[in-house]
Amino acid sequence: MIALYADYIANLRALFSELDRRPEDFQTFNVRLELAAAGGLIVYETTRRKGQTDSLYYGRSAAGANQQISQGSAFSAIDRFFALGQFLALTVETNGRKGSSVIDARYPHCAVNFSYRKKGQPVTRSMLMVFIGFNDEADALQFAAATINSSALVAERPHYMERSYEWK
Repeated sequence: MIALYADYIANLRALFSELDRRPEDFQTFNVRLELAAAGGLIVYETTRRKGQTDSLYYGRSAAGANQQISQGSAFSAIDRFFALGQFLALTVETNGRKGSSVIDARYPHCAVNFSYRKKGQPVTRSMLMVFIGFNDEADALQFAAATINSSALVAERPHYMERSYEWK
């Protein structure tokens, strides 16, 4: 069986929206989201340490070079990905090989590295995972069934490995 992540992504989407709209609610954060879709790449990167926030948002088309884009454009692209109907996650660590062997350019995928501590919280929470987005559960299950290296897909939640993990 394969683990489905629509509920997890819904919560992540809400947290991402909150951070984008009200960063002052967070004591610290370090967020890097890399969305690969339709041959292009969108990167949303922002960090707050010691009261200082640094951000970088850029995109690249299939044939182009990196180009700086607005925060709103980067946010919208990532938010559209998070609005898809179903998600699978890569284990990243599959017998010493990267999980990229199952990445199919026909499906958008997003690497999520998200660490934060809200004001008043005693500890920082962090997660690091790669998600593949699908229109619905049927598409996700069909993709999983056709994947040759099924061990590259997360089968059990919560997922914790040395280099990829749900919240800790």
